[in-house]
Amino acid sequence: MVLESLNPLHYNITSLVPDTMPVATVPILILMCFLFLIWNHEETSSIPGPGYCMGIGPLISHGRFLWMGVGNACNYYNKTYGEFVRVWISGEETFIISK
Repeated sequence: MVLESLNPLHYNITSLVPDTMPVATVPILILMCFLFLIWNHEETSSIPGPGYCMGIGPLISHGRFLWMGVGNACNYYNKTYGEFVRVWISGEETFIISK
């Protein structure tokens, strides 16, 4: 009987976790979601151009400039958004002005 009580496999592992753990997890998850929404909030710009979209927009914009070259990428953005466009090159906001 003494050996059976000392055996660690005898205990149920779920009885070692307190019952308040799921209750405490819900507010933490809600707080994390709220902070994630605040972190990804972007103020709408009056200047047209590709959206920020959690940092994906700048990556796509920069990739387009590397892939197509500056001239072709500028022509693409001007046809798509107009003569005054906001894009990202190397992570910095860049304005393309053309007529």
